[in-house]
Amino acid sequence: MAALEKNIMLNLAENTVKAALKLGAAEAEAYVYDGQAVNIGVELGQISKTNRIIDRGIGVRVVANKAIGFAYTNIINDQGAIENVVARALGAAKASKPDPDWNGLPQKKPYSGTEGTFDEKIVALSPEDLVKVTSTMLDAAGGVDKRVFPVEGGVGSGCVSAAIANSSDITGYDKGTIVECSLATLAKEGGAVTPICFEFNAARNYRLDPEWVGKEAAKLAVSALKPKPVETKKAKVILTQFALQDLFAYTLMGAVKADSVQRNQSPFKGKIGEQVASENLTIYDDGLYPAGLRTSVFDGEGIPRQKTPVIEKGILRNFLYDSYTAKKESKESTGNASRAGYLSTPGVETTNFHILPSNKTSQQMLSELGDGLLVYYLQGAHSSNPVNGEFSVVATLCWRIKNGETAHPCRGVMLAGNIFDLLKNVTVVGGNERQMGSLIAPWVMVENMRVIGK
Repeated sequence: MAALEKNIMLNLAENTVKAALKLGAAEAEAYVYDGQAVNIGVELGQISKTNRIIDRGIGVRVVANKAIGFAYTNIINDQGAIENVVARALGAAKASKPDPDWNGLPQKKPYSGTEGTFDEKIVALSPEDLVKVTSTMLDAAGGVDKRVFPVEGGVGSGCVSAAIANSSDITGYDKGTIVECSLATLAKEGGAVTPICFEFNAARNYRLDPEWVGKEAAKLAVSALKPKPVETKKAKVILTQFALQDLFAYTLMGAVKADSVQRNQSPFKGKIGEQVASENLTIYDDGLYPAGLRTSVFDGEGIPRQKTPVIEKGILRNFLYDSYTAKKESKESTGNASRAGYLSTPGVETTNFHILPSNKTSQQMLSELGDGLLVYYLQGAHSSNPVNGEFSVVATLCWRIKNGETAHPCRGVMLAGNIFDLLKNVTVVGGNERQMGSLIAPWVMVENMRVIGK
């Protein structure tokens, strides 16, 4: 099925806003979404399924007497369905209590362009093309070592279009593509089995390397064989991007969101301009990062994306806002409203949370570590306390480093501490950056990490 055309989506959004105003809404917003994806699944080393997903719909947000109502529908080619969703949104608003903090929908601002977020080659990919990519990935993994067994994974491509309009003259349209492949493996030797090891490749343009993914996932599994215990102590640790994404997603990223600050759920409240991290750490939230996985022209309510300094050389510079949280403080939105397609109202989220890299290679990082741990994956980060930053996680894949060289894999290792202390203990930032979800980061070295061994 062909994607909806730009003018059709914009007209639908604009006409829905007009219909809401005509029915008595004081303000109205319509968000039209069209997502199409093809996925190839891998289970137990075999291609197991192929599916095509088409998801399109419209979400309508209205305001009546400072009360907000929202409704959505996936029936967008029927005028009766559009009128019905508008009526349901108005009914929800009239049944809700007024919000004293509501200060109106955002106003129109000029948009910037984005770079590297759409590729016709991805749109043209067929299921047969993706099956070939999947086979390449599996063959590459199988050629590394006979002890390696692919557990699960997949290859997918997608194209998403979005149009937005509101009663404050915002109109916007954007489209983007993504392609990705991933593979989880384990290795068996005798009666021993490694933890599951995972690798992936994701891009907005067609720069996929399934052979690399397969080989790396297999090599990781082999490198996890014959683990040894480590002693309990405070140590220097290098956290890879996988580990950082897990930790930051449940702690730091929430702490810099304005809604968390306003609910008194962030330890950063009142600390703008203060030193909250090591001078080695600079972080931007960059919604316009070239080819970023979270890059778009506008955010979930039509405000232009931007690059926002969050921490510069350890100093807290800004929080991240949508229009609602910004207006509560008489500030401007940072373009960080996010929504789950047409199914939800906007909320504050990070875009491309970018830790600025240095020029240090992975080997230079290991040399500077000397003796310590290289931690690849974590388990249990979701149980971290987002308010005070306390965490206790299992390092499911890590290696002991001695004299800058890999000595052996480790087993039974836990890391415990406080994320906000960890930020202050960052001693080295690497240059080997890559994107994991909303995080773009290199390896990061921290000192005085509490390591609990068996």
